[in-house]
Amino acid sequence: MIAYIKGQLAFILDESIIVDVGGIGYEIVCPNPFIYQNSLQKELFIFTYHHVREDNQTLYGFKDEEEKYLFTKLISVSGIGPRSAVAILGNADVNEFITAIEQEDEKYLTKFPGVGKKTARQIILDLKGKLTAVFSMEETTTTVSPTSSAHISEAKEALKALGYTDKEINHVMSQLKKENITETDELIRKALALFVKN
Repeated sequence: MIAYIKGQLAFILDESIIVDVGGIGYEIVCPNPFIYQNSLQKELFIFTYHHVREDNQTLYGFKDEEEKYLFTKLISVSGIGPRSAVAILGNADVNEFITAIEQEDEKYLTKFPGVGKKTARQIILDLKGKLTAVFSMEETTTTVSPTSSAHISEAKEALKALGYTDKEINHVMSQLKKENITETDELIRKALALFVKN
């Protein structure tokens, strides 16, 4: 699974962006490709979901972990594929969307591409009560500046490669976020020190 990509943003297309990583161009389908306009020809960090089928492999990209998480929940709903989920994210305000699910507002949900009454009802059945706790938790624990979120994700992936579990990593990261560290190497060093201490 490709969790994220960091490289130079080479092109912006109607439905995707091309990120150059070491001379290889990765096409990444995004809900709103043009939000990256200011990053053209600059280094870009983007969260990704690697969707694999027998006849196709597609990378989907997201501006933050919150958007990626909602995408993974949407594609778990019967009747919603990755393309439909991306179309929903491209037209939805996350907070409004979750509120509509919690309030069982089918009319709001059916305004999105590919979502009829049956699919709207399925979204409510499958996701009601499963999103609010996660998103409120993220809002209260995220105390670092936006520029450091990429470093945190890089550090998490490095620690996973070293064999630490998500639970262990999230525990130490919640402590390190308070220190507002913005360098990946420093985050990893301090995390390893906390693992030894704990």
